Amino acid sequence: MNLPLFRPHDDPGPNFTELLRRSGFAEPVEFDGTVPVEDYRHGTTCVAIRYNDGVLLAGDRRATSGHLISHRAIEKVFPADRHSGVAIAGAAGPAVEMVRLFQLQLEHYEKVEGTSLSLEGKANQLSQMIRSNLPAAMQGMAVVPIFAGFDLARGDGRLFEFDITGGRYEETEHASTGSGSLHAGTVVKLGYRPGMDADTVADLAIEAMFEAADEDSATGGPDPVRGIYPIMATITENGYTRLDDEDLARRTEALIARRRSAN
Repeated sequence: MNLPLFRPHDDPGPNFTELLRRSGFAEPVEFDGTVPVEDYRHGTTCVAIRYNDGVLLAGDRRATSGHLISHRAIEKVFPADRHSGVAIAGAAGPAVEMVRLFQLQLEHYEKVEGTSLSLEGKANQLSQMIRSNLPAAMQGMAVVPIFAGFDLARGDGRLFEFDITGGRYEETEHASTGSGSLHAGTVVKLGYRPGMDADTVADLAIEAMFEAADEDSATGGPDPVRGIYPIMATITENGYTRLDDEDLARRTEALIARRRSAN
């Protein structure tokens, strides 16, 4: 088969679908560069809160594909290394892959250089990874994490928010991301006080996740029947520590009891 030839005034240019039309092929299906949202999983909602010993990361456990609950116990909070962590929101597949690569890069840097990357350097590295995902984000597969950690040089907890272009923004008190971030962030903003201890900040995060699930269908609430509760982890000078489900169940039951007594 010979390649089709066109006169200058009849050249379809770089438009491949127009080339097919002018070559006599059947009418092609237009592709607008997007993938139906129902075809991949989304994870939401996550918050990060500073307190007197460091930072706390929290995330719900639900993943959705459109209006379908595709997973009830997805992991959304991960350690990046010993003194930092990532909470993910957005397209679950690319988000988990990004976190694994991020973990590998930090470990590789430490092995090569003999010391860990600074906390700000880690945030910059994650920012570059989010920026490289921009073409996928423009098709609906955005990844918008929260990065938090304990800065050993400063002796304090720090947290960073991002946008889909890789923009990095340090927050001084708290941050939230995901479809339920408006509701969770409002609860944290109203309940936050400087100098909070670990118990108080954990209860505040439980309440934030509870309210987000009550208002946002993509955010999963506590599920005592299945034993599913939000993931929470603290990052202090002693490192990354995940709160166990028994502790989270006790805090959730206490919150529900307070709500019942208030009514």
